[in-house]
Amino acid sequence: MAKTRKIVLREDEMPRQWYNLAADLPNDPFMSPDGPVPAEAWAPVFPMNLVEQEYSTQRWIDIPEGVLELLTRWRPSPLHRAYNLEAAIGTPARIYYKNESLSPAGSHKPNTAVAQAWYNKEFGIKRLTTETGAGQWGSALSFACSLVGLECKVFMVRVSFDQKPYRKLMMQAWGGNCVASPSNETQAGRAILEKDPDTPGSLGIAISEAIEAAVTDPTGQTRYSLGSVLNHVMMHQTIIGLEAKKQLKIAGEKKVDVVIGCAGGGSNFAGLAFPFLYDKIHGADIDIIPVEPASCPTLTKAPYLYDHGDTAKMTPLVAMYTLGHSFIPPPIHAGGLRYHGMAPLVSKAVSKGLMSPQALHQLECYEAGILFAKTEGIIPAPETTHAIATTINEAKKAKEEGKEKVIIFNFSGHGLMDLTGYDKYLAGELTNYDLPDDVIKENLKELEGYPKP
Repeated sequence: MAKTRKIVLREDEMPRQWYNLAADLPNDPFMSPDGPVPAEAWAPVFPMNLVEQEYSTQRWIDIPEGVLELLTRWRPSPLHRAYNLEAAIGTPARIYYKNESLSPAGSHKPNTAVAQAWYNKEFGIKRLTTETGAGQWGSALSFACSLVGLECKVFMVRVSFDQKPYRKLMMQAWGGNCVASPSNETQAGRAILEKDPDTPGSLGIAISEAIEAAVTDPTGQTRYSLGSVLNHVMMHQTIIGLEAKKQLKIAGEKKVDVVIGCAGGGSNFAGLAFPFLYDKIHGADIDIIPVEPASCPTLTKAPYLYDHGDTAKMTPLVAMYTLGHSFIPPPIHAGGLRYHGMAPLVSKAVSKGLMSPQALHQLECYEAGILFAKTEGIIPAPETTHAIATTINEAKKAKEEGKEKVIIFNFSGHGLMDLTGYDKYLAGELTNYDLPDDVIKENLKELEGYPKP
């Protein structure tokens, strides 16, 4: 009998609620110099229906029918059993991956993009601004805005703007307006360019520009949209893990041993991991591993502090692991993992010892990506290769221990728009880079005197 390689749910089996980890792991409040930030303070930045989700401590939040209708364009996503990868490693472990590369934008990002666009439309907003690193989020939000009829402006980190021209074209095809960040269109952008005209840019800078463009709109009809980090974004992504739990049950798995995802801001990792973290908080024995680049080691080297989410300090203080808001990351090819901070809820879970973060070098990750492409057939995004490399390491560990572990990772996106990185890897032009401790120390000087979580 043929092996079942894919477990596919019907549309009517899709989860009807999102899981909100804040109910089981209350996190520190947003802070300003005057104390905790009240929900109303976010009104110029986000529509209040999303602010309510951000501050909610309700465990389960209903997914509106309008959002479910948008999600069914590509969801439920399949859960794959990686038989060929298992055979190549020679492991007794059973490896599963949730295939989020099948969305129109090619990644997990539309799970929250369509929800955010829908909530903004309901609130009467006409246009959204955002930032993007590798371009995954910018293209996802452009796609989502085209579905519901909103304008979309994207500030794209300059190094990725130059490295990934096809992401810009995707945004344009969906009606998005994409500009390189830092730009001359905002005060924040002009200030950075004056200081360093050749800066590669950073997500922190692009966030500053996107927020400024939203809050300075005199019509009041523009809001800002974030693709990662915040609670409501993590929550929208939990549809990944909630589907995966149903699918693993269908596959006959009674227990999951290891849950893995790459982590930059935290959204795809949280999407898969948070529903399993719920089980862990309630007694399950699961190893949950967020994986980041060694060149941007937020969870593995940075302290847990209050910091701003953006370079220009327009955002309130957030409790998170941070390399400092002025951190300019080296231009590695995993552009979506170059953020200076980490989602508050992911940070909280790590600070409580509920997760085991790892940092990997890009050469090991690309090697893992090539092995995955040769065994499972899909070329992964450079970000996703971090999860694959750790999965391979965990599968080898299971082999050494002679244990039949169940490992699941999030295949957060395909790499068909990121082949420049593969080109450089295959030509031997990429190198590893460890972020020096003294650079981190220097960046964190700005945070002296800030409140501590």
